[in-house]
Amino acid sequence: MNNERVYKMKISGVYPLYIQKVERKGRTKAEVDTVIQWLTGYDEHGLQSQIDRDVDFEAFFAEAPQINPNASKITGVICGVRVEEIEDSLMQKVRWLDKLVDELAKGKPMEKVLRSMQSL
Repeated sequence: MNNERVYKMKISGVYPLYIQKVERKGRTKAEVDTVIQWLTGYDEHGLQSQIDRDVDFEAFFAEAPQINPNASKITGVICGVRVEEIEDSLMQKVRWLDKLVDELAKGKPMEKVLRSMQSL
């Protein structure tokens, strides 16, 4: 997939898809919000503001308060690519988010999804 196409995708369009994905597996919108906030540093209001402003992934990550220092512990395959081997910083952040939502949908405990020190 063309990176530019991904970067220009609106968070307001992808966010409901994340919620649908996890709700089909018995998880919640609040849990999706938790993983997004963990990764990006947005609080509840900041996340909702980004959705309401209809920003794309490029702006969403550029304006993120702080990418979690433990984000580098996110490993595995998403869309056929190992996330830890992605060289493009923005694409890696997008795929980290995809991976977190995917793990949530697969039923992984929240403390493991969030790379808590207790679970490492």
